Amino acid sequence: MSRFIKGMDLSTLLELERCGAKYYDHGKERDILDIMRDYDVDTIRLRLWNDPYSETGEPYGAGCNDLAETIAIGKKVSDAGFGVLLNFHYSDFWADPGKQIKPKAWKDFDADQLEQAVYEFTEDSLRKVLEAGVNVTMIQVGNEVTNGLLWPEGLKPNYDNIARFISSGIRACRAVKPEIPLMIHLDNGGNNEMYRDWFDHYMERGEDFDYIGLSYYPFWHGTLQMLEDNMNDMAARYGKELIVAEVSMGYTMEDYKPYEKLKDSERKGYATKPELVAKIEYPMTVQGQADFTKDFLNRVAHVRDNKGLGFFWWEPAWIPVHGSGWATPASLKYMNDPGPCGNEWANQALFDYDGNVLPALEVIRDFRK
Repeated sequence: MSRFIKGMDLSTLLELERCGAKYYDHGKERDILDIMRDYDVDTIRLRLWNDPYSETGEPYGAGCNDLAETIAIGKKVSDAGFGVLLNFHYSDFWADPGKQIKPKAWKDFDADQLEQAVYEFTEDSLRKVLEAGVNVTMIQVGNEVTNGLLWPEGLKPNYDNIARFISSGIRACRAVKPEIPLMIHLDNGGNNEMYRDWFDHYMERGEDFDYIGLSYYPFWHGTLQMLEDNMNDMAARYGKELIVAEVSMGYTMEDYKPYEKLKDSERKGYATKPELVAKIEYPMTVQGQADFTKDFLNRVAHVRDNKGLGFFWWEPAWIPVHGSGWATPASLKYMNDPGPCGNEWANQALFDYDGNVLPALEVIRDFRK
């Protein structure tokens, strides 16, 4: 594995293909994975949801990353020469600090049953992924578990259950293939106090792991200096290598409505609102995205004691095409979310709305630690 991972989350890869997304490198149409390889990307992050379908079989959308879909993408990227970060969410759909919803099949489980279910699901899924020939080079046990997982039993501050559930997943991974390194991932990479509190509690209770993963979105998570300071403190405090497991930065505030072909009531719109844009150190322009990327990479690469291991850009290929959104009506019901369901990330990608490579991807290609 490279000592500085250049990673991309391409969990919607097959959905985007089905919706007709096309990508261009200096005017020439090319396969997305060929582009990624030529721009020095080495690892692809893939999320795994338990059962992203309603009881009547309606898809939840956003890639519908059940085991079959994740294996299909994993095989495709492995055959193309990439490593894979397998990202267990332990939910039927998105898991993040605002929602950690138990899978439907586990909804009536108590803490003991949840601990066992995590083990069995992790072990079975990982075995099947590896048997299918997916080149798993890293595993993430839970996604943005800042406020815990498998709510309400694993809701922070119930650190005993949080540690039980994560440790169960860790033990399952170790039982299947102990040499694969494991990550625990929180959001809000600029919040040092939160990271110290969380990991102090976990370290007293949980199984050992290899990497601390952070999310860093500049419109939500503070300045790049705050991220750098937190990573340096984590490296000194816990001795773990650090990976920014999710990062992105916008390159435009132009709307992409014509590409989605959705009614206004169906559109999610921008992830970045004007009041959030005001907090970003770089302008949301093509050049601003490239300048941010260079600054970000330099900071991650120079974490103290050589502990900055790399990054994953979140959904860099999720350009606006009709049929690909963050949710469907069925998943809104599962999450008890008002919606709407469109794409909210297209202006954070590393390709413009027409699928052309942006300069930030060239910055990534040319960067050396």
